[in-house]
Amino acid sequence: MANTTQILKGLLEGCILKVVNNNETYGYEICEKLIEFGFKDISEGSVYPILIRLEKKKLLYSVMKKSPLGPMRKYYYLTEEGVTELKEFISSWEEIKKNIDNVLGE
Repeated sequence: MANTTQILKGLLEGCILKVVNNNETYGYEICEKLIEFGFKDISEGSVYPILIRLEKKKLLYSVMKKSPLGPMRKYYYLTEEGVTELKEFISSWEEIKKNIDNVLGE
């Protein structure tokens, strides 16, 4: 059967866009949120490359800010393109989920 990691790879970008859309956030906090949502095997090592990729695609931008607990943190925000991409991800996911539910409910 397909490796869960491979399936998640494409879906995590959309999930990260949604987490960032909710409020300003930084990498470690994004990891913590994903774990809270049930992605128990997620690690910073898998999230940070996605954040870099999303920034290169101009779906996110970042700002360095003082942290209340130590060194500066890179906070992430959605660009207008990121908002559009998130809407498209949600729409695509709803369609894929409906189709898979149809197959599994057979």
